[in-house]
Order: sequence, then structure tokens, then C-alpha cells
Amino acid sequence: MVWRQAGLGALSGLLAGYAALATAELVSAAVRPESSPVVSVGGAAIDRTPAAVKDWAIRHFGTNDKLVLQLGILVVLALLALVLGVAAVRYRRIGSAGVLLFGVVGAVAATSRPDSTSVSDALPSVVGAVVGAGLLYWLSGRLRSRRGRARGEEPLGDEGMTVLGGREASMRDEGESGWDRRGFIVAATAAAAASTGVGVLGRSLNGSQGQNAVASRTQVMLPAPASAAAPVPKGAGLRIKGVSPFMTLNQDFYRVDTALVVPKVDATTWRLRIHGKGVARERTLSFDDLLRMPLIERDITLTCVSNEVGGPYVGNARWIGVRLADLLAASGVTPPSKGGPADQLVARSVDGMTIGSPVEDVMDGRDAMLALGMNGQPLPFAHGFPVRMLVPGLYGYVSACKWIQDIELTTFDDYDSYWAKRDWARKAPIKTQSRIDTPKPFARPMAGMVMVAGVAWAQHRGIDKVEVRVDDGPWERATLAAEDTRDTWRQWSYAWEATSGGHTLTVRATDRTGETQTAKRTPTIPDGASGRHSVVVTVD
Repeated sequence: MVWRQAGLGALSGLLAGYAALATAELVSAAVRPESSPVVSVGGAAIDRTPAAVKDWAIRHFGTNDKLVLQLGILVVLALLALVLGVAAVRYRRIGSAGVLLFGVVGAVAATSRPDSTSVSDALPSVVGAVVGAGLLYWLSGRLRSRRGRARGEEPLGDEGMTVLGGREASMRDEGESGWDRRGFIVAATAAAAASTGVGVLGRSLNGSQGQNAVASRTQVMLPAPASAAAPVPKGAGLRIKGVSPFMTLNQDFYRVDTALVVPKVDATTWRLRIHGKGVARERTLSFDDLLRMPLIERDITLTCVSNEVGGPYVGNARWIGVRLADLLAASGVTPPSKGGPADQLVARSVDGMTIGSPVEDVMDGRDAMLALGMNGQPLPFAHGFPVRMLVPGLYGYVSACKWIQDIELTTFDDYDSYWAKRDWARKAPIKTQSRIDTPKPFARPMAGMVMVAGVAWAQHRGIDKVEVRVDDGPWERATLAAEDTRDTWRQWSYAWEATSGGHTLTVRATDRTGETQTAKRTPTIPDGASGRHSVVVTVD
């Protein structure tokens, strides 16, 4: 009997938690999707997670790190709901109060997020918790009364005080077993069905809010650039099986950010504000304003600071956008080298992310831009539609703000951006790196001629040389593919006369400044990983 009561109590807790989340989803459709408790609590968890843990999650889960986090939150909520449900069988008020407490946690998380706009962000968590607490109180009350009636008792009050009642009437109502199974099943099924309906409606309404954004992206016609990118040189892409394509398809381009839900921004209502120190003329620009400006088109390779040596978080694409230096100059901004008072550009995203970039790097002549298109298409939502920022030669966390909506000129002394507050370096030029794409680790090629090939990058400096070493032998010069620009990666190949047995292949690159990729291994924190990539193979 005790275990049966505990099981039914646990089920009641799960139903209460389900109802709370479903209700919150519906209410968030009236507020904004980002205010739902799973998203807001998940975002708060990301904000408070140590940098080393975030880096570990990115390395092990890649672009699925946010899905893993959301699933983890749901698992934790489910376990807590089970515990509260069991507790509510004997202590109804305590169990229900526990549900309300989690509503408070969700409300605080929602209103404390950087992108929170008002206290209304707390409503989904609060309303959902009230509904969940009420449902748990009701279901657990039914369980308590049935237990009493099965003993010929009737409940009095919330503390389980009972008096003798009519046993015969109780048994007629509940059967000889003393349990009104049918009544509980009907109540639980009704609660589950109602919660499902509410959740589906909420999910549908939240999804429809992105329809205007989708429609606005569909209507974008990217104009011909005033400064077009040169054709990719013949021979820039090697025709060797296993080597990454020279141009990375949009759907294959890496995505690393803190947004649990990809923002869907309507380009017709999007605005960008430029303000701060040294801005003589504050400006607010629309998407159409940017489309009417002279656009540049450039091939640029981006790299995430979380990319381990030999890692996948690097990609090359053709971008089209407005030259950022021209935009800043039109607002009266001058770089520090010319007397400007601001040395940091803080870019703010619609999701509250802040990214700090050195003004000097943005305005030193490199092709820093506010990108509107990627590989001939409007930016995908996952990569920042309608507008994102990028600066060749800098890791993404100090340059590549997606879904940008605000640019403030300030100083590094006056303001710490999101990652700087978490002990990452304020300035982070991309380190010279190279990677072996083929053969793969633990491959078993046949003895004879084996093509070793991969990519190397040193954005804004360019790659001058790539060398390969077999085991502890001498460094042998690899053949470089044609160079597109110094802002893109470069493919390379090495014809290896492989002999039977186990071998270690290592690669290193030298950039145009003469700096050779270091052998010293360092972690990604605080300014990017260093070291040389190697793979172990067995030649048959």
C-alpha cells in the first residue's frame, strides 16, 4: 500500500510539473518566447557556468551542447517533481509550496537575463507554478482521502485527521480493494490531456511569432556588391578525398553561442544604434539603410576560440555586408592611433550577449563588416540574420556578434564584455594553426603512396609554409594549394611513402610574419589553444 501511494504521488508530481511547463509555454507566447522557464533558467545556467565547463561542453557536445543542457534541465525538473509528488501524499502544502518555489526561481532567472526587457518576463514561470501547485494539491488531496475512506474514515482538515465513517458506503464507491482507481485515472488523464493541449497551443503560438521574421528573410534581395570578391583561384580547393571543402556550406558551418533558442528577428523592424565615446553623430539604422549603402563581398575564414588543436570549429565562407570602418567614420569615430577616445567597440545582440572588439583592429584597413549575407544568401537565422559582425583575424568571441542591434564605443577600462567578465582575454588575435584532415586518426592505410592533407590558417597574416613530420623524422615541406586571400584558410598536401607499422603524423604551419606554429600545448582558455595537430595511423 505504501509503495502504491508513493507511486501515485510521484505520478501526481510529474503531472503537476508537466502542467506547469505547458502553462508557462502558453503564457510565454503572450510575453516573449525567451521568457519561458526552460529557456530562461537554461540561459541563467549558461551565464553562471565556469568557462572551463562551457569549454568542456563545446568540445564534447559541439553544436548539441544547448540541447544537452535543455534535456538536463528537464531531467532535473522531472526528478524534483517526483520527489515533491511523493512528499505531497503526506504533506500537501509542502509539496505544492515546492512547486511554487521553482516558479520563483524561474521568475528570477527570466528577469535577471541580459535581454530581459520588463518584469513581465516573470509571468510564465509564476503562472505555470501556480497551476502546477494547484494541480498537485488537488491530486494529492484525492489520494489522501481515498486512503482514509479505505479504512472506513473520512478526512478532516489538511493534516490527515479523520473520524470513523461509513465503511459500507466507502467500499461501494471504491470497490473491495479500497482504491478508486477509475477516478484517479480519469483525473490524471484529464490533467495530462489538458496540459498537452495547452503546451501544443503555446508552442504553436511561439512558433507563429517567428513567421514575420521568416517572411522578412524570404523577401531580402541582396544587391550586387560595390566591391565584389575576386573569383576563388583555380587550385585553391584540393581534390583529395577527406579534405574539408574550401568553401563551407551554410548548413555545415559551425555554430557556437550561448543562445538556447535561435533568435528570429524581423528585418523590417530591426534597428541598429551606434553611440558612445567619440561618436559625433549618433545614428539609428534600419536593414534597408544598410542595403542601400555600398556593400563589400569578401571570403573570410572564421574560427571559434573554443576550437581545440585539430578541432572542427573553423569554416570559410563568402560574406557580403557594409564595411564597419566606413560606418564608424560616418558617425565621426576615429581610432585610438589617431586620437580617438574609445579603444573598445561593444556589440550587443538581441539575446543580451555583449562582445568587445578593439577599435584599432576594426578600423586598421582590414575587411571588418556588418554582414548581411553568407555564400550568396541572406544570413541564416542560426548565423545572425538579419545582421552580424565579423572582423578578420580575431576569434569570434571578440569580433563576431550575431543578431547585432547596438554598437557602443567605450574603453576596455570602463567596460568588460560578457566573456571578459568570465576571465577570457580582452584581445584575441587568431593563432597560427594547421590541421590534418586525412588520414583520420587510427586509420589503416595500405603501404605505399598515401596523401596526407588538410588546412592551415592564420587570418589576416596568411600562410607561408606547411610542414609534415613522420614520427621523429625531419620536417618535410608540404605542397600548398593556391591562396585565395590572407583572410582565408589554405589547403595543403604531402605525398607520404608509407611503410608498414604504426606511425605518428604531425603538422605545423608558418605564417607570413615568419612565426611558426608552436609545439607548446595550451588550453583554449584564455585566448585560444596552441600546439601541433597529430594523428596516429597503422599502415598495413
